[in-house]
Amino acid sequence: MKRFFQSEAGAAVLWVVSAVLLAAVVSPWLYQAGKWLGGVSAAGDLNALAEWLGKSCRRAPFSRYFSRSLTISALLLLPLLFRRIRRIRAGADATGVAVRRVCWQSALIQIAAGCVIAGGMLWATGAALEMLGAYVPKNKAPGIGKLAGGILPTAIGASLLEEWLFRGILLGLWLKFTKPLAACLGTSLVFAFVHFLQPPDGTVIAAPGAPLAGFELLGKILLHFTDPQFFLTDFATLFVIGMMLARARVRTGALWFSIGLHAGWILAFKGFNLIYQSVPAHPLRPWGVGDTLRSGGVPLLALGLTAVICHFVLQRFETKRALG
Repeated sequence: MKRFFQSEAGAAVLWVVSAVLLAAVVSPWLYQAGKWLGGVSAAGDLNALAEWLGKSCRRAPFSRYFSRSLTISALLLLPLLFRRIRRIRAGADATGVAVRRVCWQSALIQIAAGCVIAGGMLWATGAALEMLGAYVPKNKAPGIGKLAGGILPTAIGASLLEEWLFRGILLGLWLKFTKPLAACLGTSLVFAFVHFLQPPDGTVIAAPGAPLAGFELLGKILLHFTDPQFFLTDFATLFVIGMMLARARVRTGALWFSIGLHAGWILAFKGFNLIYQSVPAHPLRPWGVGDTLRSGGVPLLALGLTAVICHFVLQRFETKRALG
């Protein structure tokens, strides 16, 4: 254990834990600042951008402030992670699977292939579930402009940022400490854990602005991980997604195919959620399918089929190294 925490992978894990704890400290203060801005903007004395931001702050629940605090904390602590890594590398040989350069044509092909495979399979899963009655169209479906404006920025930004952080930095560091398979497993667990750092539905924090409110919310989040159904219907799905993204990174030696997969899943997931809604009393619930396409056994099986397709497609792009 001591050797692990003296490694680059251990430094990365400490970075994640520290970011979570710092978010618990910062989130009540960010909440207070956001609500203050929301109150000031309600008077209409600010410019359009500030009023839009203030309106968003007024609507946002405390859990969203915690999520934003986590992102800010991770970025603030990133220089400390890099500094720790430089010290470790000064006395160790660099090993692992490095990110390789590819031409822009190949990068675009990998992004497009990953996006089409992931997005197409997830949307097909949603369409099949609609035929089975598990989802029905919403009464007021958004227009094309709202769909594009609400989904495209998130798909592009999240896929680039998260792949850089999880598969570029974290997996890259882990690969220098252990074998590719173990590195993929470890980073996928972290990936799934971070994505579920949100409280269960109906969670109430009595005093969101109190100094310990962030730790209260963190306790409720961690308690959520003791639910077996949550692990089998939600956590397992994100873990499988993390493994597929990590495996693509290792096999291709680059991030482009992973970025495409990630963007495709976000486009299909958010697009489907904006157009369709789940049927609470459907026989497939809760084990077969949940509130979204990210939950349940059916989406998990669809991910397995997606992984098989990716296996054969990746043979065109993979490096000489195999996942060991």
